[in-house]
Amino acid sequence: MATDRRTVDYIVGQIAGAGAVSARPMFGEYGVYCDGKMIAIIADEQLFLKPTPGARALAEDAAEVPPYPGAKPYLLIPADRWEDADGLTDLVRVTTAQLPAPKPKPAKSKTAK
Repeated sequence: MATDRRTVDYIVGQIAGAGAVSARPMFGEYGVYCDGKMIAIIADEQLFLKPTPGARALAEDAAEVPPYPGAKPYLLIPADRWEDADGLTDLVRVTTAQLPAPKPKPAKSKTAK
């Protein structure tokens, strides 16, 4: 089941206080970014957060499951937690802080024609 864009917009709005938050279409679903780091996937109307020690501590009730077949496990954040914007924002802040910075993209080389 594809995720409704309204669900994505709602989640992004709830965590907007965590930093520069955005969502981009990815493999038919959505990747969620905070301060340039991919922190979550929204797939099948569910929120999957990258597991970090801090996120695991704050989301003890979250199961670790893959968001799609063949993927590494993520923390499945229950939908009833989405309404707590402050709690969800804290969870995203902790996750973002504990993830490495994205690798810089290689510069495009200019070749003479």
